[in-house]
Amino acid sequence: MDLASLQLTKSIFNFNSTHLNHPLSLLLLPRVSISNSRDHNARRSLRWGTPNMCLASSSGTSVSGKSSSPTVASKRVTEFSEAEEEDLKSWMHENGLPPCKVVLKERRGAYDSRHPLIHYVAASEDLQAGDIAFSVPNSLVVTLERVLGNETVAELLTTNKLSELACLALYLMYEKKQGKESFWYPYIRELDRQRGRGQLAVESPLLWSESELNYLTGSPVKAEVLERAEGIRKEYNELDTVWFMAGSLFQQYPFDIPTEAFSFEIFKQAFVAVQSCVVHLQNVSLARRFALVPLGPPLLTYRSNCKAMLTAENGAVQLVVDRPYLAGQSIVVWCGPQPNSKLLINYGFVDEDNSYDRLVVEAALNTEDPQYQDKRLVAQRNGRLTIQTFQVKVGKERETILDMLPYMRLGYVSDPLEMESVISSHGPVCPVSHCMEYAVLTQLVTYFRERLAGYPTTLSEDEALLAECDMEPKKRVATQLLMCEKKILSRCVEATVDLINQLPDLSLSPCPAPYAPLLR
Repeated sequence: MDLASLQLTKSIFNFNSTHLNHPLSLLLLPRVSISNSRDHNARRSLRWGTPNMCLASSSGTSVSGKSSSPTVASKRVTEFSEAEEEDLKSWMHENGLPPCKVVLKERRGAYDSRHPLIHYVAASEDLQAGDIAFSVPNSLVVTLERVLGNETVAELLTTNKLSELACLALYLMYEKKQGKESFWYPYIRELDRQRGRGQLAVESPLLWSESELNYLTGSPVKAEVLERAEGIRKEYNELDTVWFMAGSLFQQYPFDIPTEAFSFEIFKQAFVAVQSCVVHLQNVSLARRFALVPLGPPLLTYRSNCKAMLTAENGAVQLVVDRPYLAGQSIVVWCGPQPNSKLLINYGFVDEDNSYDRLVVEAALNTEDPQYQDKRLVAQRNGRLTIQTFQVKVGKERETILDMLPYMRLGYVSDPLEMESVISSHGPVCPVSHCMEYAVLTQLVTYFRERLAGYPTTLSEDEALLAECDMEPKKRVATQLLMCEKKILSRCVEATVDLINQLPDLSLSPCPAPYAPLLR
């Protein structure tokens, strides 16, 4: 392993403001010993027991540590000098990882050559679809069940005020304070190296500065980031509750109240680091559904067009590949049906070919409408709400607009006799005149054009910016996001204008609508 990028150039002991401006995820946590007593160390050794031993596969291009003889888990990682520290995969093999078909390799970040090298999981041999790339035993997987020591407590906490991510972040922060005394030291060191970045881009916008967030001007993602950041602060304020309620944490760290041991900035960096690599397992108990899996993300590359997923199988978390790989190729996994807004916030990248991308349009019945209550009942009868969200999916813009029209028409009904007809009818049927349809479509096209006008740049300007090779990485991913959003909105404008052009008589003026639905 190239340890140059992990040495004291980003000192773990240095907490001045310069370092806090760099989102180094868990690397910034203080390595201060909590308890160095023999009893405490003995408890930690017994907790892990004797590991299942097997040999690591080797490759000339893989990241590999010094060879060592088999040991039991109680043998400290601290027995290695800095030059002899094990790489992540070697540590995993020594502690129960069976032979697998992957290696760790190194490369620069996708856009920023200034950052240290990061590792990624690659095929160690040619693979075919259906091959098991690796199978990580549960003893090497971090879940709430392990962190809190009791599934009942885990369920109580995660259904109350604290998320699974916050619990996992708190646990890793405490483990980080153990330094090399921690069993998880090699894994935490790897998370430090990744610095909360995914393989494709940069840190989550949750760690961007105020000026960097301005790259997202015009996008609803900017407000989402600020809202999420406020949610993280609320979770930080609840950390002490977890510390008191979770017996396992209290026993191991009796004198380290979380909000006294860790600042909010440190917690937020750890939270974002965990968010970027947590795996959502299916068909497992609540206490195991969110897992941190060594060899999983961020060492694996997320792709929206991939179907390979990490799954819980027979006491392990395994990856079955969905496509053939040549030896040395980077292994990719599916990130779930997430739009680009979530990919950027959670993992720091945007997929321009994301078939799950979408925008949200919110429509609301006007509460000042004298017939609001009748319209509310009609909307509910047809499975709609008084404040209804519509998902505008990429490539399905026209279909979404057609889906919105019945709801919009309902808001335009003003004649009490027409409203009685609507109430007595079955299905989302409103009397539609040409001037009403013209008014509805005109409101929609005006809304989409106003959203486009809210961006500081045009679609063609974004494309020109992305053609530049030396573009700042955060600005690049933000511009990619804005470009994807503008493409969806532009197609909405085109589809709406096309529907207007199909009206039989455009010489008519749109009907007046004093209580038209509100769009945002």
